[in-house]
Amino acid sequence: MSEHRRKPPQPEGGGRAAARRAAQQRPGRGAGPARNVPTASHSGPYADPRGGPGSRGARRAPQGPAGRGRGAGRPDKRLINYPRSDKDGWQRFVPSWKLVGGTALGFFAIVFAGAGIGIAAVDTPNPNLAAQAQNNVFYWADDTQMVATGGSMNRQIVPIDKIPRTMQNAVIAAENESFETDKGVDPMGIMRAVWNMAKGGSTQGGSTITQQYVKNTYLDSDQTLKRKVTELFISIRLGVSEEKDTILAGYLNTAYYGRDAYGIQAAARAYFGKDCWDLNPSESAFLAAVLKGPNLYNPDGGVGDNATPEENTKRAHARWAWVLDREVAVGRMDKAEREKYREFPKLVDSEQARSLAGQTGYLVETAKQYVMKVAKLTPEQMARGGYQIKTTFQKPKVDALAKAVEDTRNDFLDEKARPEYDTFVQFGAASVDVKTGAIVALYGGPGMDKKYFSNNANTIGVPVGSTWKPYVLAAAMEYGTQNSGGRGISPQSKYQANDLTVINNRDGKPLRDASGKPFRQKNESPYPYGYVTLHEAMEKSINVPFAQLVFDVGHGKVRDVAKATGILDSSMNPNNDASFALGTSTPSAIRMADSYATFASSGIHREPYSVRSVQKDGRDLPGFEPPKEERAMDDAIADNVTKVLRNVVENGTGTKARKLGRPAAGKTGTTDENKSAWFVGYTPELSTSVALFRTDPNSKEKELMSMKGVGGTDSIHGGDIPAVIWTAYMKDALKGAPVKQFPEPEDIGVIADGAGAPSPSPSAVPSPSASASPSPSASPSPSPSRSRGGTGRPCKPWELYCIPDDSGGVDGGSDGSSGSPSPSPSVRPGRPGGVTSWGGSTGFTG
Repeated sequence: MSEHRRKPPQPEGGGRAAARRAAQQRPGRGAGPARNVPTASHSGPYADPRGGPGSRGARRAPQGPAGRGRGAGRPDKRLINYPRSDKDGWQRFVPSWKLVGGTALGFFAIVFAGAGIGIAAVDTPNPNLAAQAQNNVFYWADDTQMVATGGSMNRQIVPIDKIPRTMQNAVIAAENESFETDKGVDPMGIMRAVWNMAKGGSTQGGSTITQQYVKNTYLDSDQTLKRKVTELFISIRLGVSEEKDTILAGYLNTAYYGRDAYGIQAAARAYFGKDCWDLNPSESAFLAAVLKGPNLYNPDGGVGDNATPEENTKRAHARWAWVLDREVAVGRMDKAEREKYREFPKLVDSEQARSLAGQTGYLVETAKQYVMKVAKLTPEQMARGGYQIKTTFQKPKVDALAKAVEDTRNDFLDEKARPEYDTFVQFGAASVDVKTGAIVALYGGPGMDKKYFSNNANTIGVPVGSTWKPYVLAAAMEYGTQNSGGRGISPQSKYQANDLTVINNRDGKPLRDASGKPFRQKNESPYPYGYVTLHEAMEKSINVPFAQLVFDVGHGKVRDVAKATGILDSSMNPNNDASFALGTSTPSAIRMADSYATFASSGIHREPYSVRSVQKDGRDLPGFEPPKEERAMDDAIADNVTKVLRNVVENGTGTKARKLGRPAAGKTGTTDENKSAWFVGYTPELSTSVALFRTDPNSKEKELMSMKGVGGTDSIHGGDIPAVIWTAYMKDALKGAPVKQFPEPEDIGVIADGAGAPSPSPSAVPSPSASASPSPSASPSPSPSRSRGGTGRPCKPWELYCIPDDSGGVDGGSDGSSGSPSPSPSVRPGRPGGVTSWGGSTGFTG
């Protein structure tokens, strides 16, 4: 009985504990709802110790519809159902079509979004910015190109309408047949290039013209992934946003063609010596061929054992012929047109296009200095290039002037036979249009290519000698002397001309030399001339009359006249000595030619200029209009100077210029110790100056040396070699031009005696108050016929005998500020009338 009262032992896992565990079990494989589990028995011989009574089949009871597989009891909550929860075994790892489609769609969405962002983030290239380092291009007066130079790259940007269709066709046919229809990139072309390279065939770029243009805008050679991706984005953007003409012009303007030429215009000049718009189909095909790789296709040769001139020439010929045939194949050239070009185009010498040989270097330097002065550019700004500079230089006249100098040099000098005399002899010359002031020609020296870099046309420190005397005469005719009462004097006025005459200052007292003795002016000749007219003194270039006249007129007045005609202050001798009248000032050849043009144009002065216009980035720079004309002196004064200078050519020291065979006026100049010789002359059309001097261009001081013995002669005068060069040039420059006459001048001024006071003569009308016998101190009133007293306004510089109401007369002071005499200057001993040692910047631009 006691056995019946004891609680029977519980089977392991059975009873209420098993039921509780079953209730807490997570749904899993073989686990069904709790209601499907049979009620556990507490006894029986077949009770399962793990799962309760009954067989093992109790764990595999039938399942509901969602009970198949893992988690069949509830839906899968993952974002991406992979591995797949609704499949068993290997099928779980096979993606569904929805997953494949969604992934592909997402990938392309990301790619296109990234490309869009990349394309939007890049800037389209600007051909001008891509070619910031351009040449400065200089043009002749007829707008043909002279030379392209300066800047760090030989490049000039030209618009598409300047690039001939033949060049466009050649490049498209050779480089990118689908250019006009593609969108900036050509996937098929890239695949073909890769396939050919994989097969070991010829290397092909596979790039479109658009891609090559984009590459050219990056001037570095860094081959990075970032650069490649950026180039691709830019190419795509250009392909859909830019006109094809813009892209093609950009490519042709930035590509490298060899011979240091960047861009089609520079290449046309480098290989053919012509502008790109003048290229023919054969020349265009050659330039398209050279784009394949200048190092291997430039006939000059390149770098590497395989880039010899011979090998490059063979490749260039073959590629040139292929380009022409290719144009026919793609429909860009007729077969009949192709047959015209069977001969390889002739190339110019490799240095010809960019050379600064001969006069080109001096022309460029003169124009460049003018541009920097007018546009206020620094040398650094100028050196960056990109300026289109149209000059006033006329090539036929430049060539004529160079020929005249070189022919004379060859006939005159023999450095091998006379090395101690004929070496270091220098020539400089300039020619100016009388009516405009434009510099039409100059001669600067043997050439910068011959290591002579000083521009002799823009001479510094070469005294002009007696070519200065016309300014002294013009000042005397305009202002008169201290004894003429403010009346201008006539060229017929007489002055003492004997050699070694004592020169008096404005007080009438003798000048003193360094030893304290009276200074005596020396002439070229000891001939006793006695009293001569200023007209004759100019004809024979006698020194004494002008040495005295400059004191009688006043040095300041002479400076005013010279300055009004274009002579720079900085080039004038600052000393108020006798030699000032004899040409110790040092204007440039350009300034002397321009100044004498004032006489030729009856007193109208125009500043010399060498540039007509300047463009930068397609826009005109201001300030390059022709300089305005200004009246420098009364026309009667200028015409009387011309009459006197015509006599110099007809009867005086400049008679060699008579061979010109048309009206001409001019003046010779020779300086002390024969260190320089000049001839400056003009016709109604042209004014030209020629200077001859001797100096070692490589010396530190560049001191002038005597020309005695040069050419086997005792001395050189302005009427010799300079006049011969002047005449030869002017004959050529004026060939075919109608002969023009100078205006006939009216008689002006009073005739003064040797002291500068007026003398009774039929041409001078004495004042009623004048004494019967005028003395040097007499100051007669102005001639009634020329009087302008009582004007009530300041007198203009060119108005003769003008007396304003508040002044009572025109002062005769040396500096124009008062009538008091200037102090007597000291004179260097042993160098009366000679060359002074002062100097400075006296060139064309000053």
